[in-house]
Amino acid sequence: MPHRLTNNNNSAPGNVVPERSFYGLGIAPRILDILVHIKFKTPTPIQFKAIPPAIEGKDVIGIAQTGTGKTHAFAIPMVQRLAQKKGVGLVLAPTRELAIQIDEAFMKMAPAFGMKTACLIGGAPMFGQVQALRKNPRIVIATPGRLIDHMSRWNFLTEYVTMLVLDEADRMLDMGFAPQIAQILKFLPKDRQTMLFSATIPKEIMEIASKYMKLPVSIEVAPSGTTVERVTQELFIVKREAKPRLLGKLLAQYHGSILLFSRTKHNARNIMMAIRKMGYSAAEIHSNRSLGQRREALEGFKSGRYKVLVATDIASRGIDVIGIELVINYDLPEDSENYVHRIGRTARAGSQGHAISFATPDQSRDVREIEKLIRLTLTVAKHPEVPSEKFDESAKGRARRDFKQRFHGPRRNKFRPQQKPTYPAYR
Repeated sequence: MPHRLTNNNNSAPGNVVPERSFYGLGIAPRILDILVHIKFKTPTPIQFKAIPPAIEGKDVIGIAQTGTGKTHAFAIPMVQRLAQKKGVGLVLAPTRELAIQIDEAFMKMAPAFGMKTACLIGGAPMFGQVQALRKNPRIVIATPGRLIDHMSRWNFLTEYVTMLVLDEADRMLDMGFAPQIAQILKFLPKDRQTMLFSATIPKEIMEIASKYMKLPVSIEVAPSGTTVERVTQELFIVKREAKPRLLGKLLAQYHGSILLFSRTKHNARNIMMAIRKMGYSAAEIHSNRSLGQRREALEGFKSGRYKVLVATDIASRGIDVIGIELVINYDLPEDSENYVHRIGRTARAGSQGHAISFATPDQSRDVREIEKLIRLTLTVAKHPEVPSEKFDESAKGRARRDFKQRFHGPRRNKFRPQQKPTYPAYR
């Protein structure tokens, strides 16, 4: 069983703690100078607790919500330890955007020690990645599928890996990467340091820990499902056909950058086009977009060229943008845990943020699942110019009856003529 360290201080998870400092954590002076240069003054709780054991070479399980600085919690120890010994550090990430973000974090420290990095992600040309690998990088950041591609072509030799990080491990499992992760771990040397970082603790995470890690130190700075403290949340109950009208009112009300989440890629496209017709600049980011298109959308959002970025859940953990004023859940997520990751895109680096969710009258069960996870009751807001709705508690039973009618046919009654079944609006 892993040894657990919990957040015993009274500070909010993810917020900076004034009395703490990076000094005294065992960080090398040269890295401390770099942290000063990039204006990192105070460690977040996950950094404060994870960096010392990681620098000592211990296996670490870090559980913290999004936006709490997990990347530097493993990047600092990895750079420092690789500067002292031979070997390669490997970081696995679920999405291209997150892999690029991690690579950018390493690029601020690794060159000072003469280290090169390589970022291996799908959607990018193989040739450039092969060239990067031929330069003997000390740190490799990759998505699981693309790493296996390079392993199968002998472009990347796993025998030199001495440090492994699984970042956003729960998200990788959600995306179906468990077989690829198992395949990669099978080829890695057993004599290595392993660090696993996640926002939640599903049972699969603990199975990985027990099978592939050596007496890991478990650090949980916030309960699983805890939302960022500085995010205020509200809920609109609105019919599906009234969503565009409500969105238009909100876009006029908020003047900062807005990240909007759609459940499907097709709907993301439609929402983005509708926002542009309203006169606002918008871009879309999802798995149907090429890597170049996704980069352009993200960079345009960061620079302010786009007011609204419309995304699917592929971006819920891969967007690291400071100053997002509002997150809108245009569609509630299929998995309630993704709600936490979505709204964690705002209120980063100690700033304030706001999250608004749209729920249709038949989604009371989905809302209750979210409230159960975050241990809060969402405030139901009323907009003066959009008709307010209430949850239809009978929708669940009606949907079940219609489902049976659709696949098994309506009940036959010899005393009544057979009627054509009706379906809920979301069908």
